[in-house]
Amino acid sequence: MNDPSTLLILAVFIASAATHVSSDASNHRYKEADPVPLYANKVGPFHNPSETYRYFDLPFCVPDHLKEKKEALGEVLNGDRLVSAPYKLNFREEKSSEVVCKRTLSKEEVARFRSAIDKDYYFQMYYDDLPIWGFIGKVDKEGKADPSEYKYLLYKHVQFDVLYNKDRVIEVSVRMDPHSLLDLTEDKEVDAEFLYTVKWKETDTPFEKRMEKYSLSSSLPHHLEIHWFSIINSCVTVLLLTGFLATILMRVLKNDFVKYAQDEEAADDQEESGWKYIHGDVFRYPEFKSLFAAALGSGTQLFILTIFIFILALVGVFYPYNRGALFTALVIIYALTSGIAGYTSTSFYSQLEGENWVRNLLLTGCLFCGPLFLTFCFLNTVAIVYSATAALPFGTIVVIVLIWTLVTSPLLVLGGIAGKNSKAEFQAPCRTTKYPREIPQLPWYRSALPQMAMAGFLPFSAIYIELYYIFASVWGHRIYTIYSILFIVFIILLIVTAFITVALTYFQLAAEDHEWWWRSFLCGGSTGLFIYAYCFYYYYARSDMSGFMQTSFFFGYMACICYGFFLMLGTVGFRAALFFVRHIYRSIKCE
Repeated sequence: MNDPSTLLILAVFIASAATHVSSDASNHRYKEADPVPLYANKVGPFHNPSETYRYFDLPFCVPDHLKEKKEALGEVLNGDRLVSAPYKLNFREEKSSEVVCKRTLSKEEVARFRSAIDKDYYFQMYYDDLPIWGFIGKVDKEGKADPSEYKYLLYKHVQFDVLYNKDRVIEVSVRMDPHSLLDLTEDKEVDAEFLYTVKWKETDTPFEKRMEKYSLSSSLPHHLEIHWFSIINSCVTVLLLTGFLATILMRVLKNDFVKYAQDEEAADDQEESGWKYIHGDVFRYPEFKSLFAAALGSGTQLFILTIFIFILALVGVFYPYNRGALFTALVIIYALTSGIAGYTSTSFYSQLEGENWVRNLLLTGCLFCGPLFLTFCFLNTVAIVYSATAALPFGTIVVIVLIWTLVTSPLLVLGGIAGKNSKAEFQAPCRTTKYPREIPQLPWYRSALPQMAMAGFLPFSAIYIELYYIFASVWGHRIYTIYSILFIVFIILLIVTAFITVALTYFQLAAEDHEWWWRSFLCGGSTGLFIYAYCFYYYYARSDMSGFMQTSFFFGYMACICYGFFLMLGTVGFRAALFFVRHIYRSIKCE
């Protein structure tokens, strides 16, 4: 099961199957007057993407036969709660000012609508699996300086414009009639009549291209040109800088090799200095080796997970509004790759002559899942208190627990057993002395925190521009579709992380500081801390998010994502540093 090709085939198959669960309606062909499925999904404040509620939490007209749509795991994790909508949009059947219902809104219902209008609530529906949005009302502030004079107006009349091609629905949009408004400013009972209109129009757009509209809206030509230009500019700057550093490092190393070769030809009693001087300590195993191996195992698993997600994205699995596809893929691929974490961790732990491999395996299983589980418990409790759709139903929690119990844990254990039995030895070109040398007194900027700050800044500057687009997609209403650019940026991030870690490891060894194991991991992973710092900037300067629920969701889940980045990039940094250290000590005689 640890074979990567097998895992990839399984992941692609399951994720593809999961993505098509929600799109069975889109394969339907319709005859005139056939019912086309229309589901109301959720409502919520426009600027708080995590704070969404069920559509009928607001006192809209409820249909006679309210049905809940069965949803896939990813859809539920995405906060989707689809129920039958009160409107009937039969195929090619036009309607004009059709009455949905007439009702008297109580004072409490008026207050709920008014509060929703004040918070800029929008609604989302799905018609033949195509998304529709609209605002439920507006605040009339024109010519009124005092907020107490504002008028709160609810839209009563919804107009659906549907494009069709022969027997298929191609596009749907919704408009709210600005002339049909219900004044909810005063705290009193109000008589309301809700209406809707349906207009049908033929189009030449083929069914296969109906989702392109959403992809194009995320990458308009002028936006795309700016996007590419900024990314290329960033990449060129970073690559020039790394190239410059690489040239210097190679020249310095060349001089070191020449110097050490001459020293060997000279008198034996000549005192060694620099990184050669600590050859007997450089491969001394690190402290807390069980934790170190567990961090490497978790980081490797997250790296493989990221690569699989990119492959699925580049082959087009995550097309816009493929509800919950990304969440489904994340859960399933994470479960399937847990064997890789177990194998990597216990294999490396055994190489470091660790004996308690069971504890190491437990640590590997909990290192990332533990903080994620605690964060989820807190945020799910917050969502339950708010009665938001982000609160997972009990059945979904049971499914996730079963996946963890029946797939993740057994694969982790199997991987651990395979790693323990691999009998691989740690490849060290130099023998380690019995007693460690004393590390000389070093200036403050050579300590761990300043080094981490230097190590994290360069990789972060390579991805800084792209981060805004990702955040605007994940924590906003933009659609992200340019996965090719994202993949290029990810590759550059890995290259820069590896290189900067190698450079800092060299400078550390040259200063005769042999405790490079944890330092290389921390320096590689420090980009995750920079990304979390960017979260604060984005929240306060670039977004309009507010409220305890949205704030806790944003900073809670971003903490987990940044922690995942820390483990993944820390692993990349350490592996690069280990390769480099082995290479330079193989190139000299260290007897």
